[in-house]
Parts: sequence; structure tokens; C-alpha cells
Amino acid sequence: MSVKEALREICRGSNEVIALDYIEGLVERFYKTGERFVIKAGFDPTAPDLHLGHTVLLQKLATFQKYGGFIKFLIGDFTARIGDPTGKSETRKPLTQEEVERNAQTYCDQVFKILDPELMEVCFNSAWLNTLGSAGMIELTSKFSVARMLERDDFTKRYQSGQPISLVEFIYPLLQGYDSVVLESDVELGGNDQKFNLLMGRTLQRAYEVGKEQSVMLMPLLEGLDGVQKMSKSLGNYVGITENPREMYAKLLSISDELMWKYYEFLSTKSLDEIKEAKKGVAEGLLHPKRAKELLALEIVERYHGEDEARRAKENFDLVFAQNEIPSDIVEMTFEEGAWVCAILKESGLCQSTSQARRDIQSGAFRIDQKKMTNEDLKLQKGEYIFQIGKRRFIKIIIKDTKNAT
Repeated sequence: MSVKEALREICRGSNEVIALDYIEGLVERFYKTGERFVIKAGFDPTAPDLHLGHTVLLQKLATFQKYGGFIKFLIGDFTARIGDPTGKSETRKPLTQEEVERNAQTYCDQVFKILDPELMEVCFNSAWLNTLGSAGMIELTSKFSVARMLERDDFTKRYQSGQPISLVEFIYPLLQGYDSVVLESDVELGGNDQKFNLLMGRTLQRAYEVGKEQSVMLMPLLEGLDGVQKMSKSLGNYVGITENPREMYAKLLSISDELMWKYYEFLSTKSLDEIKEAKKGVAEGLLHPKRAKELLALEIVERYHGEDEARRAKENFDLVFAQNEIPSDIVEMTFEEGAWVCAILKESGLCQSTSQARRDIQSGAFRIDQKKMTNEDLKLQKGEYIFQIGKRRFIKIIIKDTKNAT
């Protein structure tokens, strides 16, 4: 693959690349000499369970590994104990060291499913920020003015509206930029909301005379299953990478035909040319959209669960949907007699809350033993029931007879 083609894959899906010519030079040098360059991506280990929205950045890191990048996977354990206020109205609650270490380990276990561990190093910024000291911190704060700090969009709006801005909020981007100084990164990746902080790395590398100014690549947020709002657990429109493979496969089959191509671009390892060919096949009627979606779902489930689990997920999906049958190995949960149906839906995980359970019942999305149920006040008697939300979510509910219990 030529340097030009490599850059096309590297820039795929990005919203903005600052100093692309520098990246081009790095890739060209790698092609000629085999010398790798440093890619920095920082992660605060505050939410260790990743969903596909998080993996957009990880997929990009994997692409860089193919074309000469060596990843400095930065766990912001020091900054996580401060709390990143970026884009928030208040500082996030700091984590304990034990929470940070536990979350970081879970994070690493998951990212190794995407990244080549031989071409990366996991770093913790406490290694240098703990020893920075007061003199070092004063020197760091002298590298950037308050006027420049107030150029950040959210700071400007809050300053003009009279909302308070803490010193911690000024210091946080300086610390993130200082990470780039220590790591001597050539490229830093991050989301659109991190642009100011990522550019800080360029500024501080120049101020500390590192001898390079990192390029910056900004990646967009991935829409969730609804195709409207960003993927988020709180919105319930996510696909977790540790989810049951059958659930993951079924969720991916539920996305719209239009959203499918965006998922291909951000989540698939297929080249842009291969995706273009598939899209052409769908447009010309040579490839059914459902089959294109199946291929995407199989690829993603196989990445996180293996080929056998991906195959079984597809077989189960086809059985349930094509033949309208109930899966044979669904999860069982036991409740006491008289349990309220909405409470069961919440505690079983089929719904996030009793309010959501009521809405699902009212909308006709809830079935018991394949019969639509509309009574949101129902209390169950002794017996066994198959609960179902929508077309793909099942759970077996066993109601005990509390009167005869010993």
C-alpha cells in the first residue's frame, strides 16, 4: 500500500486533522526505514466497561499500528483522581487509587482485543505527575496565559455569563498537555470535545523544546442504535463489547440501513474500497441490506467473542426471528409470589427502570409467553413465565409460592 493510500485509511472517519503533512512524513519514514512513531491517546479509567462508541478511537489506533504507529496508551490515573471538568458544569467526582487501578486493568483487558500488545505501551501519568512537585507545577502554569485559557469555548461562555471557573479547570488541560511533553508524542488522538486540550500538547512541546509538535486527530462521536443521539449506556442505545454475543449480534441487526454504513466506516476493519464495493452492491440490488448488516455484525461479534460464538449468535437470531421461536438457553430469575411486573422487568435488566417498564408495556413491546400484555399493574402468581421485550430480549421468570416455602 502506498503512503497516499495509507493516509486515506488513517484519516478515515476523522473530523479534523491538524498538521497532516507531519503524519505523512512519519508514515513515509516508516515505509523507508521501518522506524515507528509515537501515537498518544489518553483514557481516564472512570468507566471501565467499553461500548462500541469508545472503540472508534481504538480502531483508529489499530490503523496507526498498521502504518508505523507505536501506541502510548495513557491511563490518566493522576488526572482521574482530580476529575476532568471538560464540557461539564461541575467537576467530576474524583476516584480513589483502588478504583483507578481496578478500572484500568479492566480497560486493558478489553483493548487488547483490538490493539496489538506488541506495538503499544500502557502508561500511567502518575509516574511523572506525582513527582512534578510545586516548582514543576509553577513552571508548567507559566507556559500558558489566562487570556489564552479563556479562548476555550466553554470557558468563554461561562466567564461571560458570570459562572465560576475553578483553578483546577485551568490546570487540567495543562497536565494533559504535559503528558505529551513527557511521552514525546508525534500524534495525539481524541474526541472533538478535547480539541483545546490536545492542542495544548503542541503548545507545551514547543515551550519545553521537545523538538517536535504533535499532530492532532479529532474523531467524532458515534451515534447509538437509534441513529440520533451519541452511543451511551444512560440512553440505552449502546452495544457493550462484553455483552452476550447473541445480544450484541441482535442489536447490530437492529440498526437502520443508513446507519449501517457509518458503523462500517468507524468499526469495521474492511478497507474503504471494500466498503465502497459493498455499498455499490446494495445500491444495484446485488447485495441485500440485511446481508450486509449480517456481515458487519458477524465481524464485530467475532472480534470480541470469537468465530464460534459469532456463528452461534447468527444461528440463534435466525431461529428466533425467522421461525418466531423462543431461545432454549435463556437466563432464569426467581421472584416471590405477588411480585409486580414492572419491578421484575427492572430487576431482571430487561428495562432500566420501572418507568421504562411502564412505557414498554403501554407501547405494546412487552409479552408474557408470547402474548402481548398491557396491564402495567399486574402481579404474578406461582408459575414459570417467559418475559419478552421487543423481538430479541427474553428472560425466564420463576415465581415461588411463598405460602408453602420453608
